[in-house]
Amino acid sequence: MTIRHSTERDFKRIMEIYRLARIFMAEHGNPNQWGPTNWPPEELIHSDIQKGNSYVCLNDEGIVVGTFYLTYGEEIEPTYRNITDGTWLDNSPYGVVHRIATDGSERGVGTFCINWAFEQCGHLRIDTHGDNIAMQHLVKKLGFVHCGTIYVEEDNYPRLAFEKNGTEKMG
Repeated sequence: MTIRHSTERDFKRIMEIYRLARIFMAEHGNPNQWGPTNWPPEELIHSDIQKGNSYVCLNDEGIVVGTFYLTYGEEIEPTYRNITDGTWLDNSPYGVVHRIATDGSERGVGTFCINWAFEQCGHLRIDTHGDNIAMQHLVKKLGFVHCGTIYVEEDNYPRLAFEKNGTEKMG
């Protein structure tokens, strides 16, 4: 597998992957994370691509099988400024992964994407809906620590916040 920046040529495939991810989440007890709002909106994905923060994962045949958002810096995620029921591990510059999704055609795509993102910055934060058990298991397996709860603007559901800063042991 390989990762590269998304281009506008990838847009339709990215939106198809998000459609498939919404179906998967609804079928696995998580209908509220992206379903009711048809998240993410097309305008946001176009913006992510234009800003260079959208990535795609290609399988060995060169087919786009996953997508995600990644950015890095200080205080880059406004919703992460207020964390309840805990604290972040580290206040140094960090990367954020959002909107990670796969088409479900191959195992290990999410692991590959998150590990690649971590390799880019060595300090990563990610959040997920409380009903997204699959993502919770994945980030814990990859050595992320549950740090608390954050809230997003898209809806009123709390998100579980996770962080990995290179000092945790793989679980």
